[in-house]
Amino acid sequence: MFLSGLSKSTETAQKKVQIGMGLLAGSTIMLLTLLWGSCVAVGKCNLVNSTSFDSQDSKWCSLMGSGVTTDAPTGHASKIMIISVIPFIVVQLPKVFHISSGSRIAVLISLILAVAFLISYCLYQVVGHCIKKRRVEYVKRKHIMSGFLRHIHKTAMGRLLDENGKLNEPVIEKLFHRLDVNHDGHVSSQELTALIVGIDFSNIDLDKEDAVVDKAMDDFDTSGDRLIDLKEFFNGISRWLEEAKRSVVQGGSSTNKYDDFHVKTWEEYYDMADSHDEIADGVETATRVSIKDGLMLLLGTVIAAAFADPLVDFVTNFSNATNIPSFFISFIAMPLATNSSEAFSLITSASWKKQRYTSLTFFEIFGGVTMNNLLCLTVFLALVYVRHLTWDFSAEVLVILIVCIVMGLFTSFSTTFPLWTCPIAFLLYALSLVLVYVLDYVLKWS
Repeated sequence: MFLSGLSKSTETAQKKVQIGMGLLAGSTIMLLTLLWGSCVAVGKCNLVNSTSFDSQDSKWCSLMGSGVTTDAPTGHASKIMIISVIPFIVVQLPKVFHISSGSRIAVLISLILAVAFLISYCLYQVVGHCIKKRRVEYVKRKHIMSGFLRHIHKTAMGRLLDENGKLNEPVIEKLFHRLDVNHDGHVSSQELTALIVGIDFSNIDLDKEDAVVDKAMDDFDTSGDRLIDLKEFFNGISRWLEEAKRSVVQGGSSTNKYDDFHVKTWEEYYDMADSHDEIADGVETATRVSIKDGLMLLLGTVIAAAFADPLVDFVTNFSNATNIPSFFISFIAMPLATNSSEAFSLITSASWKKQRYTSLTFFEIFGGVTMNNLLCLTVFLALVYVRHLTWDFSAEVLVILIVCIVMGLFTSFSTTFPLWTCPIAFLLYALSLVLVYVLDYVLKWS
């Protein structure tokens, strides 16, 4: 739309933006109604105490007894989606208050807001990813720590703590000499790594290059010489035992058994692994994926640039030949075409009927709508401001606001959605079409 709008006359550019707004509104509404409702229908599981049970779908078409459950981050994504409609509200203020002279200023302010929100949202995604990665590393370290303590407790020649709950130094010293394979009075990084890598950590594959293994070494090696002497070993084991005891007590248990700490930490790790898919990604794999993704984005951009103008012209010519308003072609047909790949992927993900994948599915829907609102609106506002076009899309903006705010509020304050919400979402799509038609072609808003 941007390339096509820049290359044509002002009158033609106005029509291009009209088609673009139809595509924007149609895509946003389709994602939040048809696709959202379809994912509820496909991903539904049995609801027990307002929570869906993975892979259990025996209640068939029970409107109240089956549905989907999402996690807290999905609700946060829904709230961010609501915030993304603020530029739409600002650009419509001159129309609401009938201030014709303020239209261009409102477009400029909305453009600045849209760009600021877009940059902020991208930064939020990057920072959020880094925070998740650090949380995963922290939980992974705790898992290694719990497995290590459990292992040495079972293999040590006596209890690690005496009857007074203090470090049993004779037992720890025997353990230290057992780890000191070359008997040089130090446990080296290689010796500690060999022990950690050799322990079964319940589905966590570690190798000597893993950064978390190095962090375990850092917990003991306070001098920084990559060698652990007996005193450092005492202090390191003592700190780990205290952290294990503190963690178990905070979890509501009155015991300090290593098995309790191990189970609690394993559950915490499992939950974190469910919400973060990149735990096992290596640096080389991530680099290859990044290069591949970059090339795919470049290819897609080239294709979009090459076919942008013919595609928009086709919509206009088809509209003229069939007497169907171009807006409805861009509002109904084009969103189905441009979002078909994403829709297929998300519906497939929801069909696995697991809460983890269902949450990711709805998270992607809200994220896609947020990017639609911010990125596309930035492009259209830039075109309108640079080419001195008229912002006359009250009906489209109103429909976007209604659907985004209604669905946003509904999904922000609830994590469970019974099957009855599915037909409501479909009905909202039909009502949106009727509303646009009435406002544009009956009441002549545009």
